[in-house]
Amino acid sequence: MIARDVRGTARACRLVDDRSGDYVAMMKDLFPHTGRAWTIGVTGNPGAGKSTLTDRLIALFRKRGQRVAVVAIDPTSPFSGGAILGDRIRMQAHFSDPEVFIRSLATRGALGGLSRSAVDVIRVLDAWGADVILVETVGVGQDELEITRTADTTLVVMAPGLGDDVQAIKAGLLECADVFAVNKADREGADATVRDLELMIALGGEITSAGAHSRGHAAGTLDLAKQQVRHGEGRWVPPVMRTVSTRNEGLEGLVAKLEEHRTWLTSTEAGGARRFERLRESMRTQLRESLIESALGSIGGELEEMAHAVARRETDPYTAAEQMVAHFKGR
Repeated sequence: MIARDVRGTARACRLVDDRSGDYVAMMKDLFPHTGRAWTIGVTGNPGAGKSTLTDRLIALFRKRGQRVAVVAIDPTSPFSGGAILGDRIRMQAHFSDPEVFIRSLATRGALGGLSRSAVDVIRVLDAWGADVILVETVGVGQDELEITRTADTTLVVMAPGLGDDVQAIKAGLLECADVFAVNKADREGADATVRDLELMIALGGEITSAGAHSRGHAAGTLDLAKQQVRHGEGRWVPPVMRTVSTRNEGLEGLVAKLEEHRTWLTSTEAGGARRFERLRESMRTQLRESLIESALGSIGGELEEMAHAVARRETDPYTAAEQMVAHFKGR
């Protein structure tokens, strides 16, 4: 994989996604070779044009001579357990390019727009030598924001006609954006969508207070197109860009804003603090998963017994959980 062998990288992604073999040992060996790629999360409502926009971004980054990897997340059916993995169909033009690696993942029941293995797959592709990693989430709602804990830069894609004025100021997706792309901007209602987004950010003192505290955003003026990275103040104002991805309109300007955000991350104190917070959150997630797996392995059949006891109303789930935690600690 480090030698940039495509088949070896594909096998590594499969091992990580299936969590088979000693994949953890492999990830430990790979970690020193990570940390160089720029990860861009592409998220937004279903039907906003995320896959087509991602396809056009691949082409732009390749023109600049950059090696590109794509992680495309598709939803898993809660009934059949299957996934179409169809987002990559819109990226067929890049299949023969050896400098582009596209990996589809199924959510497998994970919430937040990503799959359980997405972070590890991103690290694999980082070790493969990708300069840019585009992570396209499933179509998400208002508060599935796992991508913000994974990507360096979060691009929220919206389109006209996906909601009214009230929808535009709801918390969740809008608070996580580093850059907004109003895609399909040739449609009726695009001006209103841009205006609503700009108004939401301008009035962000109350609406985005939580996002501003944790991600370094700040309220700006309505003229967001003229906002630049504020190196002196250490603040970032999410710009709102218009794009028509099917006609390659507005994409150069969009990439320029994405790169401005990358500069902000690497050159300001606030950006450095955010990168550290993202790493710490990743470690918290890993610790949580490791503790759960260790506890379940240690408790064994006790969980089943406690479940039957709760079903018979001999105890309550809170007491049962406390007892199992106490037993686990005692071991």
